[in-house]
Amino acid sequence: MAATSTELIVLASTKTGEKSVVVHTLSSVWGRRSFICSVSGRSGMSLFLPLNILEAEITENPRSELWRMHSISVLHPLGGIRGDIFRNTMTLFMSEVLYRTVKDGANEDGLFEWCRKSILTLDALDNDSANFHLRFLLEFAGILGFEVSAENLKPFAGKHFEILELLLKLDFAHFLTLPLNGESRNEIAESLLKYLSYHTEAAIDVKSLPVLREIYR
Repeated sequence: MAATSTELIVLASTKTGEKSVVVHTLSSVWGRRSFICSVSGRSGMSLFLPLNILEAEITENPRSELWRMHSISVLHPLGGIRGDIFRNTMTLFMSEVLYRTVKDGANEDGLFEWCRKSILTLDALDNDSANFHLRFLLEFAGILGFEVSAENLKPFAGKHFEILELLLKLDFAHFLTLPLNGESRNEIAESLLKYLSYHTEAAIDVKSLPVLREIYR
């Protein structure tokens, strides 16, 4: 069958053999979908770092739901992210939230475009990005169609309700620069994950959150 050129965002990858990998992706065409492809060594696996934005040829297979991905290239090097341990760790968190929240086959309107913009924004930041994942979680909830308001967040906010209420009112620049200590930032992130879990009716166990907690103490 004819191949289709597609832009994809990497959510995660699973090595299935010495020379093959299943890549879990997000695209505007198929939403959340996994593809299989061939790889060669560590250099090949570097294509599939979390939140890499790729261009690839997709060949559909009528006999399998696992279509093949090939002729893969990275569209954006994300040098700002990959050269910064803080932002690079943040992409682990963001990709895992997407991976554990967006179900296979789901194609939420505007999700891919918003996600792509969020990645490129994080890559371009030249100032403090420690609050970026909180903004990401709030915007993500809105993209999924949940009303993000102080009233709706209150049952999950605990002692941080006033801070969350303030965050909702701030523009992007002031949101990022709002002074928060590591403990508060981490607890707010946990509150927002509980909010997402409640609305998606699924436990969102983000294993990279403790790592993010460590580097943003």
